[in-house]
Amino acid sequence: MSHEYERVATPANGLRLHLNENTAGCSPAVIEAIRALTREQIAEYPDYDAAVEAAAARFRISADSLLLTNGLDEGILVAAMVALRATGGDADGIVVVPAFDMYAACTDAIGGRVIQVPLGDGFVFPLERVLDALTTRTRIVWLTNPNNPTGQSIPREAIARIASAANQAIVFVDEAYADFGGTTLIGDPLLNHNRRVVVGRTFAKAYGLAGIRAGALIGHADAIASLRRVAPPYGLNVCAAAALPAAFADEAYYDWYVGQVARSREMLYDALARFGVRHWNSDANFVLARFDGRGAQIAAALAARGVHVRDRSHDPGCEDCLRITAGVVEHTREFLVALGAVL
Repeated sequence: MSHEYERVATPANGLRLHLNENTAGCSPAVIEAIRALTREQIAEYPDYDAAVEAAAARFRISADSLLLTNGLDEGILVAAMVALRATGGDADGIVVVPAFDMYAACTDAIGGRVIQVPLGDGFVFPLERVLDALTTRTRIVWLTNPNNPTGQSIPREAIARIASAANQAIVFVDEAYADFGGTTLIGDPLLNHNRRVVVGRTFAKAYGLAGIRAGALIGHADAIASLRRVAPPYGLNVCAAAALPAAFADEAYYDWYVGQVARSREMLYDALARFGVRHWNSDANFVLARFDGRGAQIAAALAARGVHVRDRSHDPGCEDCLRITAGVVEHTREFLVALGAVL
């Protein structure tokens, strides 16, 4: 079985609640930083010192514990390369599903075998099944915290047990949505002292930088050094390098948007409960809801009204489930009006 990323159609217009994007856009300070770039800077290979310094300060870590990447996608690919190279195909990557497509796609692309471990009933994290799946062939374990598309978080102790048991493998903890959940391994002794645990972060969600592609890998300096050897020297473009310090400096904008997401989630919970639609509370910037027997129909009806959500019915355990981005409160109101009309 081959694995690849499922490319999603991009609507020309309408309300984009299907890709977990920042629905407000980036900070105005980012636009100013990009506009300040000179013709000469565009023509030159970028310098990353300011971006690295700003990111390290944002996460309160040393620069040697950080690797900036071209979106978190590049970080995922780099981790797969380091974990699975030179194994002659005799290696496994464990993916707890449902999950982001890139884990399986990159594992498969490097020549590893994808071992899928499904979440439990109610999307409970399957710790014992993950531990049982570990073998001498395991070279990487992919975890998303909080999970996509469920929004559920993994208990810290579960990650610690996996890291302890998977002594030959990288334990990759994708924290793409951690800005909205309030918990992270960054600064945790588990990450500071374990050379096999790596955290992935993206600046696409809370900072609204999806279009310029900026992410980071964070971990023990030794772990990051091994990843740095594989990463391209100029993966981050000059616009991203200029944008990151500006985005981190505008703390008020970041706080405002995270607050908008929190309010939008509560609005979605309340409305879905009134509509009698089963849903799961989320630590991310989206909510997963199950429309029994009507998922695809409702997604199509919303799209006809210019409101786009993501049908996750093909994911394990997600039959008839739609994933709805929680962003700007006004956008959430627009969605709920459309949903009420469709229902």
